[in-house]
Amino acid sequence: MKTQLAIFFLVLAYLMKSQTLQQAIIKTDNERYDAAVSDFVSLLSREPSKGENYFYFGENYFNKGDLDSANIQYQKGTEVNATNPLNYVGLGKVLLYKGKEADAKTQFYKAATLGAGKHGDAMRKTAEAYINAPTKNLDEAMTLINNAIKLDAKNSENYILLGDALLEKNPTDGGPSVKQYQKASELNSKSPIGLLRQGKLYGRGRNYQLALDLYKKAIELDPTFAPAYREIAEIYFLAGQNAKSIDNWKKYLELNNSNHARYRYMNALFNNKQYTDAINEGESLKKNGYNNFTTERLLGWSYGEMGNKNDTTAYSKGLRSMNQFFDMVKSMPNFKFYPGDYKYKGVLLAKMGKDSLGVIEIEKAIALDAAGNCELWSEVAKIWMKSKSYIKAIGALEKKSTCAKGLTGEDNFMFGRAYYNAAGAKQREAALIKEAKAKQAKEAESVPLFINSDSCFSKLTQMSPNFPAGYFWRGRVNSYLDPTSEKGLAKPFYEKALSIVKPEEKTSTYKKETIESLEYLGYFFVLTKDKEKADALFNELKTLDPNNEKQKNYFAPPKPKGK
Repeated sequence: MKTQLAIFFLVLAYLMKSQTLQQAIIKTDNERYDAAVSDFVSLLSREPSKGENYFYFGENYFNKGDLDSANIQYQKGTEVNATNPLNYVGLGKVLLYKGKEADAKTQFYKAATLGAGKHGDAMRKTAEAYINAPTKNLDEAMTLINNAIKLDAKNSENYILLGDALLEKNPTDGGPSVKQYQKASELNSKSPIGLLRQGKLYGRGRNYQLALDLYKKAIELDPTFAPAYREIAEIYFLAGQNAKSIDNWKKYLELNNSNHARYRYMNALFNNKQYTDAINEGESLKKNGYNNFTTERLLGWSYGEMGNKNDTTAYSKGLRSMNQFFDMVKSMPNFKFYPGDYKYKGVLLAKMGKDSLGVIEIEKAIALDAAGNCELWSEVAKIWMKSKSYIKAIGALEKKSTCAKGLTGEDNFMFGRAYYNAAGAKQREAALIKEAKAKQAKEAESVPLFINSDSCFSKLTQMSPNFPAGYFWRGRVNSYLDPTSEKGLAKPFYEKALSIVKPEEKTSTYKKETIESLEYLGYFFVLTKDKEKADALFNELKTLDPNNEKQKNYFAPPKPKGK
């Protein structure tokens, strides 16, 4: 009886240790990386010579994105248990992700030799590396998976990996992959991983409701399965339901409150245009020691969306972050820059008054992908408008007009003002010229600019027929094209503007433009000798602006001075 009891307790102790390793692995699968670390540390203190403990500890770091820490654990695993093939797979995987294919294959060969074709986990983990690495070998991965199935046909991980490989091989046909994921779920009905894979596949096909249902089923199986909350957050973001998206990110953080998870949350806040919250997360991460190029990059982008033209504090902080980002990555060979890196550095430079330098950076963003980033010519135009370089703004908007989407209403508004201000500059230059013919020639240079300005505002009114500013500006431009007002070119546009502007806007948003319109129209009807209309318009002007000189002169003309 005592012997049986002793055997029972030995078996129980073994099962408890195995279960602890499995629990740690599940925490890694659930992206609860920091929680898993304490489990692995405890495991290694009890079983310091067990190679599997080091491998899965390394996997925890690898999945978190910390390849160097992962490599340390894999290396230790080979030192304490040189015959376990798993840690050689780990070393090979790190090398493969670093682009050292020949060295990686050497490690994979060691693992295969030690496994002697009988170590299913080593086969699966090698296949996983070939499927997910930047340089893939899908044929080799599928050969390894099929060999693993021959060893253990009821292991659900085989079918997860087979589904992944099939999808990588033919991304446009998800049917075969779904079948494999479903089989994995049938073999291990308590694992949410198969449901997650199916959900992601349906999400790729934009069947968001089915994806959402699958993620919810995964959570029913395991409420601690953090990846499902993250995927749900992504779907709600795509659906424009930002509040629900952030709620699910918060649930994800309850399970995985690591610095890496908070960085991903920061990313979600940025995408949801919650820039202040994103900045708070980023600054908090830096205080916690999570200070890397990704944090600096996203901080710079977030600060680029903050502040206003009178408050440069956010912009100076953002520029500091972007400069720090570029310093951190300059020694990284073949580093992949995003257009946003140059865009936000350029925007921040411009907002700090360094317009030319800002444009140089934004043009670098456009150069990365001229078609994909063509819209950034609007940002260039805004910078030149701010610095009153109107001809340069016109050049930028001409380039924007060639984009696939063409000019927006905002672009046409800016385009019209650029032409208008450029024409005004020509007129001011003419005013300084005394010689009559030279003066006339300089004035003539403004005419085509005013005509182009009118064309831009015309497009704006077509795109936004209820936007009063478009008509006010057309009136303003045409008043220059008809300086004596005898043709009444500006009349229909000022009248249209006054007809659609709201009464409360006449005394607030559009007060200046309303006064301008009333002055013009009142004068026009004086010219055409329509006293009734002139009286009505100047009376409205008097009510709006009692101190207006033009309405005063209309109702009480100044007496002519003596000789």
